[in-house]
Amino acid sequence: MGSLIYDSTVIEFDDRLLLHLQIVIVNKLRRRESFAMSWRDAPEIGDGRSTIWLDPSIPLYFKFSGSRTPSINRDWLETLAESAASATGLVVTGEDGRSEVSGRGVGSPPAVQHMMDGALRG
Repeated sequence: MGSLIYDSTVIEFDDRLLLHLQIVIVNKLRRRESFAMSWRDAPEIGDGRSTIWLDPSIPLYFKFSGSRTPSINRDWLETLAESAASATGLVVTGEDGRSEVSGRGVGSPPAVQHMMDGALRG
């Protein structure tokens, strides 16, 4: 499981999904576009839904657990990008474009906060 670290929030996603999210998010933020991103929470943290507002001014960090870059599915990427451009924002879905994927919010461990503080100063 990789992590998307946004402001002081850590959300875990499978590395393959995280790579696809990274591509979509970076493309939007590079154009200075803010948008919402929503996902279904993992059952361990309540099985609800979560949403964050992504803005270019807030630090964002992608941490992959594996050392190998997953393959990219262009159709999945296009589905996620279309979702990100919609009024509802980026809704995290599975590779089939229909099934929702759970994310696990794990808070903000001190080591991550220290790392983010260093990135802001650097």
